[in-house]
Amino acid sequence: MEKEIRIRAFRATDDYNTCLKFYEGHKKVLEHHGIYKVTSSGKEWITSNSVFVVVVETMDGSKLYGGARLHCADGKMQLPIEEATGTMDRTIHNYVNMYAQNGTGELCGLWNSIEVAGLGVGSLFPSKVSVVIAKQIGLSTLFSLCSPATVRFNKWIGSRIFTEVGNNGTFYYPKLDLLATAVFLEDVETLSTAHQRERHKMMNLRQCPEQSTYEKSPFKNVFIKVNYELTLKNINAEEFKLSHKLAAC
Repeated sequence: MEKEIRIRAFRATDDYNTCLKFYEGHKKVLEHHGIYKVTSSGKEWITSNSVFVVVVETMDGSKLYGGARLHCADGKMQLPIEEATGTMDRTIHNYVNMYAQNGTGELCGLWNSIEVAGLGVGSLFPSKVSVVIAKQIGLSTLFSLCSPATVRFNKWIGSRIFTEVGNNGTFYYPKLDLLATAVFLEDVETLSTAHQRERHKMMNLRQCPEQSTYEKSPFKNVFIKVNYELTLKNINAEEFKLSHKLAAC
């Protein structure tokens, strides 16, 4: 893999070609693990103004190593976690609707290529960036539905297991032999429950969303130069606060 990479964020409708690469990369990784259908693996999101994308890529953008998506609850389309678990526990809809009044969304579609597996580049890094841009978008909280391998990443960025749904937060999904865990970040603003190391990095990226720095893999003694491009275009911090929309009506 390259020793220098770029991590950038954008609204899905602003970069169709990269979204298509994201879709193909995510689909390929899932199929490698024998998974052919999950709610976050479709490509309907590519044309949605309520979806933001984080990609880990080469400096010229020709190759993607991984990424994540941030789906904002817009009062029209269900979040992927609702589509995935709603038939097993309908209360997820109530919780999403409640938190959507002050802006909520879902960190989903997390994937990394086999080439960077174990480095954190395609999993931890985009997870942190998703939390960073959530503040720009005006979200107050975030849901996620995690594989066992990524629960710890979500705890590092401040999420807790959302025991209010499922079997103390767990579901057999997307197959009966696979366990998924619902997690919830209830403090996007201050990240008070995040690991101090990760909180410091996320706060720094919020203050300076355009920067270059050397990042160390959380699991290996490997340093990679990362160029962050995280300033979103044409953002209204009230866009996804549903209570404001109702007041305006």
